[in-house]
Amino acid sequence: VIKCKAAIAWEAGKPLCLEEVEVAPPKAHEVRIKIVATAVCHTDAYTLSGADPEGCFPVILGHEGAGIVESVGEGVTKVKPGDTVIPLYIPQCGECKFCKNPKTNLCQKIRITQGKGLMPDGTSRFTCKGKQIYHFMGTSTFSEYTVVADISVAKIDAAAPLDKVCLLGCGISTGYGAAVNTAKVERGSTCAVFGLGGVGLAVIMGCKIAGASRIIGIDLNKDKYAKAKEFGATECLSPQDFKKPIQEVLVEMTDGGVDYSFECIGNVGVMRAALEACHKGWGVSVIVGVAAAGQEISTRPFQLVTGRTWKGTAFGGWKSVDNVPKLVTEYMSKKIKVDEFVTHTLPFDKINEAFELMHTGK
Repeated sequence: VIKCKAAIAWEAGKPLCLEEVEVAPPKAHEVRIKIVATAVCHTDAYTLSGADPEGCFPVILGHEGAGIVESVGEGVTKVKPGDTVIPLYIPQCGECKFCKNPKTNLCQKIRITQGKGLMPDGTSRFTCKGKQIYHFMGTSTFSEYTVVADISVAKIDAAAPLDKVCLLGCGISTGYGAAVNTAKVERGSTCAVFGLGGVGLAVIMGCKIAGASRIIGIDLNKDKYAKAKEFGATECLSPQDFKKPIQEVLVEMTDGGVDYSFECIGNVGVMRAALEACHKGWGVSVIVGVAAAGQEISTRPFQLVTGRTWKGTAFGGWKSVDNVPKLVTEYMSKKIKVDEFVTHTLPFDKINEAFELMHTGK
């Protein structure tokens, strides 16, 4: 058993507490990882807020991490102690019907237990003050050591800087893949990206790499425009600057609508606007943002009858074990940006401050 520091969410809506936790050794087909770096994501904040119906407390959150394998359980063959890895919230077992289908990356092998905050055998590897602590998204990267299923880990280039590539565990991969895998953005096309946080910037990067000729960024926070342009946005708009709905503005600006639009916020009203900003006959709108539980999307069916397509994406459609190492290689060879997404680097004990910076859009 390893004793180490972890940021525990004891209950919804309260700041995280840095505590000493006991991390049990990995069982069969499990891997214990020393986490070197982790990022914070709105998904962690969503669960912490109490709005997540799958949220269990007390829990160790975090799902954008990178580290070194400390030990492995029986039957683990893909990684060994000392390997550099990224934990994966969408695993890839290679055996379920989802993994065998090239159309999806949504491996279901451990979905039920992962959703309950437990390891595949239905138990937890974390205890603190004599209490069982739940896992989160199969990763729990807000701990100096964590235990994950062996299908939830990608071995990556040992030379990769972990304080940067941890972002490939969720946000950057999600946005980039939404553009290149899910939408399949084409050269010369026109794109609109709603929400210019980390995921939105990654979508812009993907659209640019795919050769889009016009990329319109949309956000209420104008402080985000300079960064969006750095990533490839050709122009940026705030819906507050117009008297008419933003979809009407975009349709007028783009001679009938954009070829591809992306919703990177998780707001059902914006999802509708993103679809309706698409061009009749061929426009494709991709939902990337995760809306709160119980919310529903709506539009006039005529929007779809007249040739628009509404799609969704999780982790950018990447089959995780196969593709995360390739994304690291693309970063190392400077094909994709990662360093530019990092605004602040804080010590672990300032994790609550990191959440505050995220909430203020900084």
